[in-house]
Amino acid sequence: MAEVATALPGVDSGAARRVTGILLRVSDTVAAGLLAADLAVVIYSVLARSLFTAPVEWADDVARGLMVASAFFGAASALARGENPGVVFFRALLPQSWQDAIDDIGAALVLIIAGYVAFHAIELGWITSGQTTGAGLPLELTFYPMGLGAAFMTVFAAEILFDRNWRRILRAVAILAAISGLFWLGDTFIPNAVPSSGALMLIGFVLTLAGGLPIGFALALAALIFIWAEGSLPGVIFAQQMARGIDNFVLLAIPFFILVGYLMEANGMSVRLIELLQHLVGRMRGGLNVVMVSAMVLFSGISGSKMADVAAVGAVLIPASRRSGQNPGSSVALLAASAVMAETIPPCINLIILGFVANLSIGGLFAAGLLPAALMAAALIAVSILFGKPSTGGAATPVEHAPTGRMWLGAGVSLGLIAMIFIGFKSGFATATEISAFASLYAIVVGAAMFRELTLAAAWSSFVHAAARAGLVLFIVAAAQSLAFVLTLQQVPHAVGDFMVGLSQQSGTWLFMLLSILILIVMGSVLEGAAALIIFGPLLVPVASKLGIAPLHYGVVLVIAMGIGLFAPPLGLGLYGACLIGKVPVERTVRPMMGYLGLLFACLLIIAFVPVISTFLPKLMGY
Repeated sequence: MAEVATALPGVDSGAARRVTGILLRVSDTVAAGLLAADLAVVIYSVLARSLFTAPVEWADDVARGLMVASAFFGAASALARGENPGVVFFRALLPQSWQDAIDDIGAALVLIIAGYVAFHAIELGWITSGQTTGAGLPLELTFYPMGLGAAFMTVFAAEILFDRNWRRILRAVAILAAISGLFWLGDTFIPNAVPSSGALMLIGFVLTLAGGLPIGFALALAALIFIWAEGSLPGVIFAQQMARGIDNFVLLAIPFFILVGYLMEANGMSVRLIELLQHLVGRMRGGLNVVMVSAMVLFSGISGSKMADVAAVGAVLIPASRRSGQNPGSSVALLAASAVMAETIPPCINLIILGFVANLSIGGLFAAGLLPAALMAAALIAVSILFGKPSTGGAATPVEHAPTGRMWLGAGVSLGLIAMIFIGFKSGFATATEISAFASLYAIVVGAAMFRELTLAAAWSSFVHAAARAGLVLFIVAAAQSLAFVLTLQQVPHAVGDFMVGLSQQSGTWLFMLLSILILIVMGSVLEGAAALIIFGPLLVPVASKLGIAPLHYGVVLVIAMGIGLFAPPLGLGLYGACLIGKVPVERTVRPMMGYLGLLFACLLIIAFVPVISTFLPKLMGY
């Protein structure tokens, strides 16, 4: 499956580096092995509890520890391949010499942050030596593997930096030393003239984000700037908060659902679903576009990763749109718009993250997101039919059709995975994490037995890619948690809450809703979606509750607004990812994308101000 991200400055994406080639293979193996072990632990725990009424008390602690370790090794692999997303729009406006200098500073900062995490995670392991978890397991077994994964990250970051001309390296070090020296001099001799720790944190975050520093590292650096400027917080607090950000059983659903997406492509499920959709609706007016939207609906009901869905659908349907004579820019724009639509289709990762950080029912969020997604899908399909061209025959066929009986059988097996996920949530038989684990097992066993396309090598490759992709997401979650901790120390949530409540009391809740939408669109554009939700979800959801807005309804509105920002030109990282998959310049997608986003924004306003669209199913299902 195609990996999508904006490469770290100075990295040749996907290239095996001289020094780190062997270490990268080790990191891949460890991350994938830990993910496989995690899957086995969760499945064993559910079977023991359900079949033998013998709960495994240590399972949750072991599963969480394995996830933390896998996340940091996976993030290290993603860094080595240059897959970390960052905003490059602003940096690209500068002269090339300035871009080079900013690239070098960014590479040096990544090395500093990775090394800081590694050192203090290992220190935290030493400090907690002898302490145990609730199940009696050694606590240091969580922090030492985290530190080792961060150490791998440090080695990869060092090679990225030292692969440059030594003059560029010295220039970057000198600039960072000068900035640090100026702060020290100001704090020593004219402390009243130095900006506050919070202001320095904000300035550093804005500058590094605009300079293209990968988002996870920009978030971590913002927290570190506050810690360094304050001088009273130990470094282990930073490592502890990063671990705390992902040390939760609920978040295990993220790597497992990502794994499902990769396994679907490896075992042939994805192609069979698209084949069935093409057979059913491909011959109608605008049929290929209808197939694209419908495919995103179905794929999003299986894989929680939107970029994984975009990659699976786009790899098949974008080439087909070229063969049929359609404008590939418009096709990529529709693909990206379909990803926005699918943000609230379970088991979306962003719904899981929002439920975790804002203490909302994940099953309730899943139910609340279905009708809003159906409204947006219907709008996109209607536009596709209304403005689409009549089918021109076989040119648009994305896949070679199998016999009808075999086609339905293959698609039925794939749809069985969707049915299993939804029945699991509706019945309450298992948690989101446990359902995602059995969805992975289903994709491996049933997919391999039915289609006979999933070889051991392909399965292992799926685990490797899933571990790296999950590590990338979870590292951003961990870094955002460290920043959220710092914001809490500064009482930012309390200040924001008071401001928003006061504003709404004067002008009504409609203004609060519009401001929330605007904030999440802007932040979703400049940040990766998960980071925007982690920072602003806990700030805004309690305020919405105080104002009488249903939390599940409000959560769905936040996720959709974030999705619009994530795919909005010119900054949206999701749009750049879709363009990389479709091999289309971003410029060719801007005009059609703005039209689709206008349609989705209109749908969002309807969803925001007609709450029953979001609340009907949760109430019906007892949430």
